[in-house]
Amino acid sequence: MKYLIACLGNIGAEYANTRHNIGFMVADHLAKNLEGTFTTKRLAMVSEMKYRGRQMIVIKPTTYMNLSGKAVKYWATQEKIPMENILVVCDDLALPVGTLRMRKKGSDGGHNGLKDIIEALGSSDFCRLRFGIGNDFAKGQQVDYVIGEWKQQDIDAIQPRLDAAVEFVKSFVAIGPELTMTKYNNK
Repeated sequence: MKYLIACLGNIGAEYANTRHNIGFMVADHLAKNLEGTFTTKRLAMVSEMKYRGRQMIVIKPTTYMNLSGKAVKYWATQEKIPMENILVVCDDLALPVGTLRMRKKGSDGGHNGLKDIIEALGSSDFCRLRFGIGNDFAKGQQVDYVIGEWKQQDIDAIQPRLDAAVEFVKSFVAIGPELTMTKYNNK
């Protein structure tokens, strides 16, 4: 079985340590955990990893966040990965820093990357792992907050949560979304 793990972020050094790039951070942490390496290919940096005999195509789209759907659709089609085997990892303003939530489907929740993926796939019936980045910003400052760098106390808080996010991804591949949500959501 093949799985597509699409970890969202923006390419470029100026975005490397920003809240919006938590998906890329999860991908890098997963690669470190499973000894994967990324190679730049069409529309994404790609790593093929295995977990419990299952193949994961892990991508970090190079299309920038708001056009993530192009990369997700391409790699899902290219690798013949069914919708139920797609997991999108992204940031979420509505969740406190470090909170992790998996859902089997849903709206874009105001997230432009998810919105583009839903449009590209023609469906919102794919799993997503949302990584809370908090919402500690003044009115009208959302964009600056999202593409702003992490504060030191947030970095300290998210480090162990990156390990937890890796466990979510591995569990999704090994036992599926329902059991993963039961086991890890709200923990």
